[in-house]
Amino acid sequence: MGIPFSAKTQLASITEVLQTVAGPLDMNVSVRLWDGSVVPLGENADGKLTIGLSGPGVIGSLMRKPSLETLVRLYATGHIDFDGGDLIEFSEAFRTERSNRQELKKISKSMLVKKTLPFMFAKTKMADVNHGFDTEKSGDMIGRSEKDRNNTDYIQFHYDVGNDFYKLFLDEEMQYTCGYFTNWNNSLAQAQQDKLDMICRKLRLEPGERMLDIGCGWGGLICHAAKNYGVKAHGVTLSQEQHDFAKAKIERLGLTDQVSVEICDYADHQGTYDKISSIGMSEHIGAANYPRYFNKINSMLRDRGIMLNHAIARRSKATKRAAARIRPERKFILKYIFPGSELTPVGTTTDQMENSGFEVHDVESWREHYAHTTRFWCQNLHANKEKAIELVGPERYNLWAAYLAGASGGFTAGSIKLFQVVATKRAGKGLSGMPPTREHLYRAA
Repeated sequence: MGIPFSAKTQLASITEVLQTVAGPLDMNVSVRLWDGSVVPLGENADGKLTIGLSGPGVIGSLMRKPSLETLVRLYATGHIDFDGGDLIEFSEAFRTERSNRQELKKISKSMLVKKTLPFMFAKTKMADVNHGFDTEKSGDMIGRSEKDRNNTDYIQFHYDVGNDFYKLFLDEEMQYTCGYFTNWNNSLAQAQQDKLDMICRKLRLEPGERMLDIGCGWGGLICHAAKNYGVKAHGVTLSQEQHDFAKAKIERLGLTDQVSVEICDYADHQGTYDKISSIGMSEHIGAANYPRYFNKINSMLRDRGIMLNHAIARRSKATKRAAARIRPERKFILKYIFPGSELTPVGTTTDQMENSGFEVHDVESWREHYAHTTRFWCQNLHANKEKAIELVGPERYNLWAAYLAGASGGFTAGSIKLFQVVATKRAGKGLSGMPPTREHLYRAA
């Protein structure tokens, strides 16, 4: 049975807490309480960026379980609103100087406990999130071991949210991987075109060669490679939505003699290729399955053939225990966005590639490029908020907005990274056949 604090007492208490922290925070953000009153969190807060709280239960929920999971749940179900800007704008507004954080530490802890006591038993209504990965139906959302993985369910959970939804924030080519900014002021569309061309240059594509793109997305790379480099390109995906879009695109561009796509797990595909690309795919398979993955790619590549692995990576950890720990932000992504995904340090990738018979030639960081790319995505999704909610509902929109903003923040801060690794199959001793310099990568278009 809860302690009977009145609504008036709760409003007065939270108002006093917010006014107390406003000085040290000094942010251009305001808080709108459930009675409509607004408390600025800085002396010069202009009221544009406003956090809305649906009721005293928001405070109570965060007190009882102060975690990222609680915050996401409250945001996803509409109990916390962010009005006046996208989540990246809010995250930038939340940044405080070290001196401000030091001032926050001086606030009386006993006062905060006393003023938040009226919320200890306050609860929200219907705050359960309904769009998590169904572990009862599809199994383990982590999937670190092959026996616990269901790759088809993992991929379809993420990608089959619908092509119309992805169109709201991606470029016209539907590129859902990091763009390449030859100038930081370039548009997203230009960066994605430049990314496709850079991949083709790194693969040293030549007319008539056979190319495989594992996890081909909506077919942008295989179509670009065929049109501009004259290769015969094949793509494999586990997403029905992506397959259908790519097939229609191939037919629309008149590339049916050069480009093909199929729904197929990489492990089941058969064929021999001159060049193989894996763009944003290896994050999906789990580190324990790297040997199988890179051995399979090696088996499909001709001797001295080139492969390019483009993947998000995490920083290296000092111990195995630290590496195995699933941080709150990763748990959120596994549960609501990317089940079955796992990030590893780039060194883990290059080690396994060498163990699988590849010679690594080039490793390039694109971290800052992905910070720019995900920022565009987040802003585009926010600009199309009403249409997105119409397509997938407010809860799923909020989850994706949080995911894209968090990704942009992670790449900006450097907690997550992006690397492209170029390697050749080394079936025997001798020269690789690669050029002596990188000049071919930066020739005039």
